[in-house]
Amino acid sequence: MKKIKNIILYITLIFFIGVFFFSCYHIIMWYFDNKKTDEVIEKLQDMVVVNDSRENITTEMLDSSKYYDVPLLSVDFTNLLNENSDVVGWIEVPNTNINYPFVQYKNNSYYLTHSFDKKYNDAGWLFLDYRNHLDPIDMNTIIYAHGRVDGTMFGSLKNILGDDFINKEEYYIKISTLNYNYLFEIFSAYHIKTTDDYLNTNYDDLGEYQEFLDMLQTRSMVDFNNKVTSQNKILTLSTCYNNWEKFVVHAKLIKQEKRY
Repeated sequence: MKKIKNIILYITLIFFIGVFFFSCYHIIMWYFDNKKTDEVIEKLQDMVVVNDSRENITTEMLDSSKYYDVPLLSVDFTNLLNENSDVVGWIEVPNTNINYPFVQYKNNSYYLTHSFDKKYNDAGWLFLDYRNHLDPIDMNTIIYAHGRVDGTMFGSLKNILGDDFINKEEYYIKISTLNYNYLFEIFSAYHIKTTDDYLNTNYDDLGEYQEFLDMLQTRSMVDFNNKVTSQNKILTLSTCYNNWEKFVVHAKLIKQEKRY
């Protein structure tokens, strides 16, 4: 009997030692992934010129908004494309850390585990849904990224539900692509159990599309006082909130500018 107890004790001890080393390994890898991501971000910030666009000759206002005078974002993609040919745009969300290029691949899995430099990294990178087009954009343009606890990638997207963000009333998102600059106005932000019901990129029936938009607006945990109709195209940002929920932000296109 004592021998059996000793065996159980040894097995339990080995199990917890294994768990300890497994946890240590993941903590170390998390640290190095963060370090590599910070290095990539710093390099990109140094190599890219990001400006407010003031050349509004081809600007088109698509919806009435208090953000009419907000300048559009304009990015020189030359150096970015030399670094990674998958680059398709740049996104900036005021009052968050989100100010990055985003990429597009032939699937929605590659950049979950690869950084901008295409090296393996669990931090991943921001990526456009492989089904989407940007010039012109689809009815629902979707960008994904991990919600990193250090605030990188979409880790600071949750700020949108915070008082600091709400009080500043800068409810817009800027996107610059190879051919267009876009301005979107936020109309919905929420966290929800993991689902794919907000990930349709296009609708053939405008009535069905309106029902979809109404669902998104009803889900919002903040009233942005911003109505959206089937005449609007929208942007969706999707990230993880915890192990079983997603955090999602939706914004409607209010202004665009053809660059060339």
